[in-house]
Amino acid sequence: MLAPLAGLAQEDDETPPESIVVGLSQESVAITANFNGSEILVFGAVRRDGPVEGEDPLEVIISIEGPPRPATVRRMDRNYGIWMNVESVEIDAAPTFYAVATTAPFNEVITSTEDLRHRISIPRAIRAVGTGSDRPADFTQAVIRIRSDAGLYQVLENTVTLRGETLFNTSIALPANLVEGDYRARIFLTRGREVVSSYTAAIEVRKVGLERLIYTLAHERPLVYGLLSLVIAIAAGWSASAVFRYIRSN
Repeated sequence: MLAPLAGLAQEDDETPPESIVVGLSQESVAITANFNGSEILVFGAVRRDGPVEGEDPLEVIISIEGPPRPATVRRMDRNYGIWMNVESVEIDAAPTFYAVATTAPFNEVITSTEDLRHRISIPRAIRAVGTGSDRPADFTQAVIRIRSDAGLYQVLENTVTLRGETLFNTSIALPANLVEGDYRARIFLTRGREVVSSYTAAIEVRKVGLERLIYTLAHERPLVYGLLSLVIAIAAGWSASAVFRYIRSN
């Protein structure tokens, strides 16, 4: 069921001539024991409160970003016939999930300066300051490649549908290996590759049910979690042994 956002999104402080009205198909995602991914539909309209300057076509960029986390990237090389880690770099913060969808090829809808300012593209969303490496870009690209292969980083060019420079929509798939946390959806309007308006909305991703209980025990009650794991392992071993003894005796 499609539900418009209420109280979760906010526009820029200054209202531009063109602003955005946005809705999401879901404001929260529940990770259950059988969670195999989800999909979020982003839809909205462009509201015009004054004359539009210039005749450049309107473009839309939509991104969904997961909570940032530090990441350690290791480079392996072959020394003395053995593959081993020869260098490692700590990335300050990399989104655990990031998808960016556009109405046209990314480089045609926004300038590199505006991308740097708003941190929209995947490389700009990763903070790798003070890594201690003379080639931080190589390690950043490694993070992007690994997470892209896992479906956690997505570049979805030409997937936002814009009708009459007023109505827009797209859908973004969320993989099964999502990290719990507060996600952020951002929508940008651009003209002449310059951002003219933006909008931000929050999406909650939470574990529920048995997944929530296990996660809470593991992170907040590690001693209880360890004892329960030990008891379950002993019970499972004893049960298997009893079954085998019964089968052999008959």
